[in-house]
Amino acid sequence: MSENFSKKWDQKRDDPSIINSINQKVKQQPPLKQRLDMATRKLDVQVNRLDQMSERFTQKDRALFTKLVDAYQQHDMAHANIYATELAEIRKMSKLIMNARLALDQINLRIKTATELGDIVSMLGPCIGVLRSVNGGIGGILPAAENELGEIGDLLSGLMMEAGTNSGMSLNFNTVNEDAAKILTEASIVAEQKIGANFPDLPSGMPINEAKGKSET
Repeated sequence: MSENFSKKWDQKRDDPSIINSINQKVKQQPPLKQRLDMATRKLDVQVNRLDQMSERFTQKDRALFTKLVDAYQQHDMAHANIYATELAEIRKMSKLIMNARLALDQINLRIKTATELGDIVSMLGPCIGVLRSVNGGIGGILPAAENELGEIGDLLSGLMMEAGTNSGMSLNFNTVNEDAAKILTEASIVAEQKIGANFPDLPSGMPINEAKGKSET
């Protein structure tokens, strides 16, 4: 880590810029560590928001599950099929939210590791790709998160570019893409396991499997 980078990491630069006229108009950026802490706080807000939405979907799932079982026991297949279709869609969105939440957890962990190690370039590169993927996935479900996640992505991009400039480190895009894909894959696997553990399976013969297949096409 260069002396210039270490100084910028721990404190604001005291030396005046070469272009004083521009610096008088542009507010000096906070130090890198402070901006990374800001990114983790913003991510915490989004994780909490996803947790709240996940809980709402869980409540809806339980209510629909009860209605579906009752309709099936009464041999009311018309309503049973309606409830099964709705339930399949709820579980599909629940998995998407769970997936996004787990991916944001991984991003937060990487940022905190970067805060400790100062290895911003290699740590943040995959995070930006994951954020874009998560944003595209939950934008339709949670529109309020779309702008917030976009701002976090812009913040991390700026930090990564600045850290690369000051440290002389370059970004290996092949490694970045591989790491981002790994984060998303691991989040998807864990989300699938959690959904299976949290939501009860329907007795054999109920129309949920058929409805689920239709909702995924």
